[in-house]
Amino acid sequence: MYKKRKHFLERLSLFKLTCIFFTFFTIGYVVLRTWILSPTENDLSYSNNNFSYLGLNIPSHLEFCGEKIPANNYAIANNLEKEFFSDTYWQKNAGKLFSKAQKWFPYIEPILKKEGVPEDFKYVAMIESHLSNIVSPAGAAGFWQIVPSSAGKYGLEVNEFVDERYHVEKSTLAACKLIKEAYSVFKNWTLAAAAYNRGIGGIQAALKKQNAESYYQLLLNNETGSFVYRILAYKTLFSSPTHFGIKKKKMRYLTPIPYKIYKVDTALTDLQFLATHAKCSKAMIKLFNPWILGDQLPNPDHKVYLIRVPKNLKGDYSSYLRDLNGEDGDLNMDPESAPAKVIPEVNDSLKAN
Repeated sequence: MYKKRKHFLERLSLFKLTCIFFTFFTIGYVVLRTWILSPTENDLSYSNNNFSYLGLNIPSHLEFCGEKIPANNYAIANNLEKEFFSDTYWQKNAGKLFSKAQKWFPYIEPILKKEGVPEDFKYVAMIESHLSNIVSPAGAAGFWQIVPSSAGKYGLEVNEFVDERYHVEKSTLAACKLIKEAYSVFKNWTLAAAAYNRGIGGIQAALKKQNAESYYQLLLNNETGSFVYRILAYKTLFSSPTHFGIKKKKMRYLTPIPYKIYKVDTALTDLQFLATHAKCSKAMIKLFNPWILGDQLPNPDHKVYLIRVPKNLKGDYSSYLRDLNGEDGDLNMDPESAPAKVIPEVNDSLKAN
């Protein structure tokens, strides 16, 4: 009898210990999940259950320029997933991209607004060049990656002495003209964005051949077919970085560099003449005006060029110059930095504002 009672007490004690263990385990798990490992706060909601990458989903209410992305479509969801989760560039360079946006969006956004182009198109420049004056193997150049054949059509001068595709504001204005022309044809901003990549004629032909009415119904080449989806991924990166597990960043735009503007309406046989007048090096003029390709500006048509020199010649503009002159050194800028000499007379056409 004693042995049975002892055995019963031992079993009861073991049961109590087991209950106590599971009780503390449950409490600990709840505390850990709720307060320590709680998910990052995000202002986006999600529509699918794909956890193929870091447990993240595709935002359910994506839109481009106010045009909603069709929901509950497997092909669209698949294309979005590829751009959201397969592109590793922004994952490794998010900080760099945010830094570039803070510098250059203040130059781009006012022009888009003035021209009546939706602000979302600023992400086109971001994905085209990562906001740098680079050159593609196909010859597209500048922040907006405009090809030579389109440059003249939309108001940019391109020749052996000048290439205004490297002028941030002028190339942005040219891009706006292209985008607005496409919108006038399609009456749809998403198709206008696709036409920026493929050309208006290319998108018209694809719509007609495939009897389609929207971008999302088209079967296109890889680059154009992923173009809008990539814009949406970058837009989400900047508007809701926590979606990608990136610490929330506040976009604090930097004040544009204060420039002194020199109006030139005659030929410059040597930029050193202007450098002397501006009391800076010729290298500084070339670096801040990468659209001037050589050391001279023939200007046979007496066009008025606005050449910029920073008001503060001693400022640190290295990050701006890396973007203006191409991250990979595509423009091969002249490294000359000889000190300027002051001359007694100045050409009347050099008028500083």
